[in-house]
Parts: sequence; structure tokens; C-alpha cells
Amino acid sequence: MSAPKRFLTENIIDYPACAEVALEGEQFNHAKNVLRLSVGAEITLLDGSGREYSAIIAACGKRDMTAHITGYVVGDKEPKTDVRLLCGALKGDKTELVVQKATELGISSVGVFNSKYCSAYLTPSKCERLNKVAREATKQCMRSVAPKVEIFERFEAALASAEGYQNKLFACEFENSSQADMRALRGSTCLVVGSEGGFAEEEYALAREKYGFAGVTLGKRILRAETAAIAMCAIVLFSLGELQ
Repeated sequence: MSAPKRFLTENIIDYPACAEVALEGEQFNHAKNVLRLSVGAEITLLDGSGREYSAIIAACGKRDMTAHITGYVVGDKEPKTDVRLLCGALKGDKTELVVQKATELGISSVGVFNSKYCSAYLTPSKCERLNKVAREATKQCMRSVAPKVEIFERFEAALASAEGYQNKLFACEFENSSQADMRALRGSTCLVVGSEGGFAEEEYALAREKYGFAGVTLGKRILRAETAAIAMCAIVLFSLGELQ
């Protein structure tokens, strides 16, 4: 028997004070029109707190469903260490691919930025789409909390969002050696990976000198931007013990 289908709620669930939750919008449409769920179906609700609520669909209307919660457990698939990915905007649907795979690997949050040599465009609708990708990937990989995806028009604003992270790593294609050992990481970590055009030297200098990032290399071969982002997430999360 397959596991109950998973749905994200817009607000934190105040259970047991409130045992009735409404599914609306995107989640309602997926439940009713895609999965064809009806009254009596068992589902799991995720509210971003790390809890996973067991529920039964109690009523189904034209625009929403009411789910009755029967209990909850704390999800065990969330990473113990906060890892943030800052990624240059990529052409086509490549940014979506990076967000999807980073979510599956265990990234806690994602920032997508514009930089000097970035040729992709960022719009509010793109941000909405990327967050939807993160939510769908969260359900698929059985996580309890969907990473938040933000968009930064200014590269410096993206760098500033890494304040407070213990490790700050900057993947730089024109570095010959790494200034940090990714095999020995401990604690919260922020990663920066560029777009197809890479970085300008002044952007790398800004990241190092003002925001404390250490340059790292991913080997002697030049990787595609999406490959570099996914590979770096995997390397760091493995080093932190999240993939072991």
C-alpha cells in the first residue's frame, strides 16, 4: 500500500486546539483534480514546522477541502545542519532543475541572483515558479519543510544574506586551489555558484574581502553551471554527514 499523499498548508497548524484544516488553491487542485482524492482518503499535511500530520479528508467543496487531523509525528528527513545555496540565474528551466535537486539533497534555503555576466531574467512569477518546484520536490523526497527560494536583483544583496553562516564557500572557475577544505566542514554553510557566464573578478573580490567567502575549486574540469551547483550541494552535505 502506498504512503498517504502529502500536502503543504499555508499556515502553521495549531493542533490539537484546531483539528480541521482547509486545503485551498494549488494544493486543493492537486488533490482533487490531479490525484482525484475524495472524502475518506488519508493524507499527510506539512505546515513547515517539521511536523507531519496524519489526516482524513472530511469534506470536499468546489474550491477547498477540509481535512480532519488524527495525529502527528516529527519528520526525520530534515537536515540537521543549515546549508544555503546562492545560485546565479540560469537560462531556460535549468534554475528549476537546480532548485529541485538541491531540495532533494537537503538544502535549507535557496537564493537566486543576478550578476555581471548573468544573461537570464528574474521576475516575480519566476520566484513563484521556483518555490512551487521546491514544494513539489519536498513532497516527492519525503521532507517535512520546503526550502524557501528568494530572488536577488543585486549580487551584493545575495552575498549579504549569508550573514551568520559559519562557512562561506565561493565556487570560482579561475581559482587554481581551494582556500577551504570541503572535506572538513562543520556547522552552517552557505554556497555560491555562478551562472553560465561565471563571475567577474571584482565580484569574487567583493565576496572575499567584504563578506568573508573562501574560494573553492571543483576540480580541473569546467562544469556546466547547473552541474556545479548540484555537485557542490552534494559534496558539502556529504561532508556534513547529511548523506551518510
